[in-house]
This record gives sequence, C-alpha cells and structure tokens, in this order.
Amino acid sequence: MQNILFVLNDAPYGSEKLFNALRLAMNLNEQHSKTVQTNLFLMSDAVTAALPKQNPTEGYDIQQMLEILIAQGSQVKLCKTCTDGRGISDLPLIEGCKVSTLIELSSWTVEADKVLTF
Repeated sequence: MQNILFVLNDAPYGSEKLFNALRLAMNLNEQHSKTVQTNLFLMSDAVTAALPKQNPTEGYDIQQMLEILIAQGSQVKLCKTCTDGRGISDLPLIEGCKVSTLIELSSWTVEADKVLTF
C-alpha cells in the first residue's frame, strides 16, 4: 500500500488549489483504492475548509468533497495552531475531520511514500 500525504494550505474558495488537491486525492482513491492510502493535513487558511454549511458560489462544494474523501477512507486532520489562530478550534467541523498537531503531521510525513503540497 502506497501512502500519499497531502499538505494543504490555501483557503477553500478564491483559489482553486485546495479544490484541485481534493480532486486528485479523490481520483487516486477511486482509481487505486487497493494500492493507495491518502491522508490530508490542512494548515493555514485551508483549515477553514472543514467548517460545515458553507455556501459556495463557485461550481464546487468543498464540504461534499471532504465527505467523499472520508467515506473513501482518507483521514483529514487540521493543524491546531492554525485553528486556534483563526478562532475556529471550538466550532463544529465536518464529520470525520479532526484537529491535530504538528507531531501527527511529522509522523504522517515520515510514514508517507509521497508528500504533495498545495
């Protein structure tokens, strides 16, 4: 099993970096479900992607994409320092998303066969 870590930094809407990262992760899960494990660590403004019930005006829905990824078996973790800095640590998150630490990101990085950053 190949372990691929996505480290995401951009806000969910405005730029398409996070959207494209989620598309790639979903496609890897669909096309290589028996040989690939994807994990996503959200940092900086990307942590706001895990807030539920956002009303996107673009043509895509980040919450739906994160829910699909979680259903596919991906783990989604958020940087605690980043959530604290944005005042969202105590807000509800999309089911399956969890606040984590740099310690876990370090472990995931060492365990990963590939690390992709967006």
